[in-house]
Amino acid sequence: MTANIAYDDVEVGTELPARTFPVTRATLVRYAGASGDFNPIHWNEKFAKEVGLPDVIAHGMFTMAEAIRVVTDWTGDPGAVVEYGVRFTKPVVVPNDDQGALIEVSGKVAAKLDDNTVRVDLTAMSGGQKVLGMSRAVVRLA
Repeated sequence: MTANIAYDDVEVGTELPARTFPVTRATLVRYAGASGDFNPIHWNEKFAKEVGLPDVIAHGMFTMAEAIRVVTDWTGDPGAVVEYGVRFTKPVVVPNDDQGALIEVSGKVAAKLDDNTVRVDLTAMSGGQKVLGMSRAVVRLA
């Protein structure tokens, strides 16, 4: 596969289409099964509160994976992501209700680099708080 976006068609400041990702307790259970991460802070409210968390929280790697979807959806090619890193700044708190939580992600081209690559800076928010810091991806475009 190749990215659907041409390097020459992108400028610094180009905004990627924003996305909102719902997260419920059921989502966390499915992710735990797929990842093998059954830490009780991700499914057991009593345990999460006993260790000082406000409630059950989403897996950091799950949050990171949802955020990069903004980039992979934009490029049309997950293989276009050359580098990706974040800092986990706040947890995504997932209440035990029918609503769960929302992860709102936006992205912007922050720099045009060599070899048809760009740096995309992502912003991920949940509950009005920034949940990922220094969320950056280097992407190879067509």
